[in-house]
Amino acid sequence: MWGAGSPCSSRVSLDGSIQNMGLYKLELELKRGRHLAVRDRGGSSDPYVKFKIAGKEVFRSKTIHKNLNPVWNERTTLVVDCLSEPLYIKVFDYDFGLLDDFMGSAHLHLESLEQQRTIPVNLELTDSQHPDQDLGSLELNVTLTPKHSPVEERRDSTTMLLRRSWKRSTKQQSERRRKSLFWRGIVSIALIEGRDLTPMDPNGLSDPYVKFKLGHQKYRSKTVPKSLSPQWREQFDLHLSEETGGEVEITVWDRDTGRRDDFIGRCQLDLSTLTKEQTHHLQLPLEESRGLLVLLVTLTASAHVSISDLTITPLDDPLERKEIARRYSLLRSFSSLKDVGVVQVKVMRAEGLMAADVTGKSDPFCVLELNNDRLQTHTVYKNLNPEWNKVFTFNVKDIHSVLEVTVLDEDRDRSADFLGRVAIPLLQIRNGEQKSYVLKNKELSGPSKGVIYLEMDVIYNTVKAALRSVVPAEQKYMEEEPKVSKQLLQQNFNRVKRCIMVLISYGAYINSCFEWESTQRSITSFLLFVVGVWNFELYMLPLALLLLLLWNFFCSSNETSETTMEAMFEWDEDEDDKEDKESEHRGLLEKLYAIQDVFVSVQSALDEVASHAERVKNTVNWTVPFLSWLAVTALGAASALLYLVPLRYVVLVWGVNKFTKKLRNPFAINNNELLDFLSRVPSDVQVVQYRELKLDPGQSPSKRGRTNPS
Repeated sequence: MWGAGSPCSSRVSLDGSIQNMGLYKLELELKRGRHLAVRDRGGSSDPYVKFKIAGKEVFRSKTIHKNLNPVWNERTTLVVDCLSEPLYIKVFDYDFGLLDDFMGSAHLHLESLEQQRTIPVNLELTDSQHPDQDLGSLELNVTLTPKHSPVEERRDSTTMLLRRSWKRSTKQQSERRRKSLFWRGIVSIALIEGRDLTPMDPNGLSDPYVKFKLGHQKYRSKTVPKSLSPQWREQFDLHLSEETGGEVEITVWDRDTGRRDDFIGRCQLDLSTLTKEQTHHLQLPLEESRGLLVLLVTLTASAHVSISDLTITPLDDPLERKEIARRYSLLRSFSSLKDVGVVQVKVMRAEGLMAADVTGKSDPFCVLELNNDRLQTHTVYKNLNPEWNKVFTFNVKDIHSVLEVTVLDEDRDRSADFLGRVAIPLLQIRNGEQKSYVLKNKELSGPSKGVIYLEMDVIYNTVKAALRSVVPAEQKYMEEEPKVSKQLLQQNFNRVKRCIMVLISYGAYINSCFEWESTQRSITSFLLFVVGVWNFELYMLPLALLLLLLWNFFCSSNETSETTMEAMFEWDEDEDDKEDKESEHRGLLEKLYAIQDVFVSVQSALDEVASHAERVKNTVNWTVPFLSWLAVTALGAASALLYLVPLRYVVLVWGVNKFTKKLRNPFAINNNELLDFLSRVPSDVQVVQYRELKLDPGQSPSKRGRTNPS
């Protein structure tokens, strides 16, 4: 890295005051960019600029959307004490919710600048990976003023000493980052609808969705297809902290498959104007186009989450633990229903982590996520066995939430590298037990390298947890869009297939009772059926489910099911390893055949389901009058029978007939009368196939003979 061996330590402050020797004031005016690189599928970019000195970001410009010749006209003032450190300038393309794309960089050597005058600078952007690519340029105005300038001395005579402010600057920045992790309130937003939005598609409609941003928190709504007045009816929460500011940025987009989504408009929600503990009905007009959004917004106070050292552990203090236990006792079950409990997580250390850097080391830090609550530890540099010894406290809004602990490797100029992850359901936590967890891969389906040591405590109110179990679960602010994956498709298909095979096996077992394959089993089943139907009462349905749950609780073993699930994923991993090893020897045609097998199976299953649904519809629509009249006759007879004869006797006669059918006729063929009837009703595909084409009188027989009927 440049500047790593610089003889002077570069300090940077956003304060413009100067009073000490060796100080320079650097005034920057970012004017515009010209012919910048295209990074979006729509042939444009959303550029912004970062300025760095000695590896530290000192300024970031605003983002200009959809423009390759952006005009910023932004000014900033920096204070430097070492001119040998160059000013490093990077341009990025902003992608909402994704990793921003690199658009080029440039250096500005400060020691080569003429002092005490404004100098126009034109910087050509380059990329070390593609040195021959034209990435455009940036235009700046730069003014460098030394500390001995009389003007500067008079201007800064009443300011604080810079060296003291420098010592505090890094602490203030880390303090701001720390404070941004503490939430003092909750912003509950219900996105109701949009009205009279701008059409963006050729059909005169749009497929709108909405993005919300408060600080680093983001949320994306669902997409409503083909509508200018979409109804979303979505509710979500954002956390309000001291550092996130009081404005929610709202943008509306039109979803386009296969290309970049179209920007419809934006608006802002100023939270400082809203009264707390009250629901506000808001209609926000879009700034850059027609239309408006309808929202319901509520600001509520919230107990904040926290992060501290091991010396400060709330649940380890007997008095504080007693107070927290009293807050979530059964006597307070109906106060603050959303505040279900609290969980304390001690992140002790990790061992044997993966080496992510070329030096054979890593710079690991931990990120803890509970739903949309996110906290992180400090970074331990150049260490594969880091010790963090930090305590995290989260409010629990749903006892069924899952705590995710992710270990990442910090990289200065790019996104962090993934090292491992564990997911821990809150209900599986054993209070006060320090436990080692083997890190898993991103999909949590297999092991990664390393072990992390955690100690957790959770205190919650059982009644609140039960009540929250029957309301919609909290959604993630931003989730990755699903991608096409042959492995995932195969895995999901196998999961569905296994469920269906279980149902088929149960059906085969019941059918074996009807077939008298085992005389003892059939006699027992027949007697149980007769006694059960004759004495049946409605309360027996939930009672039967209750007995089934109790049977599995006392008699079944969780180890068997866990072994089965682990074997399933181990099989998937074995298949993946096998595919990786054989990928070099397999041709493209063989891969296509493998994918084709999965799609053929899915295609057949979907055809079967759709055909049965269409046959029911065509029976009701009188597509085949004979079959519809037959259905009318059967339903009329069934209605009369159920009106005159109690249901108990009807079921009893049906069961006796099924049990004795094989005894009365050993060679009878098994059948289902309802499915047999539906098989005679044509599906929509068959209706089209059976439909006669009308003869065009203008065509001669010879022409008709050459015409392709399709």
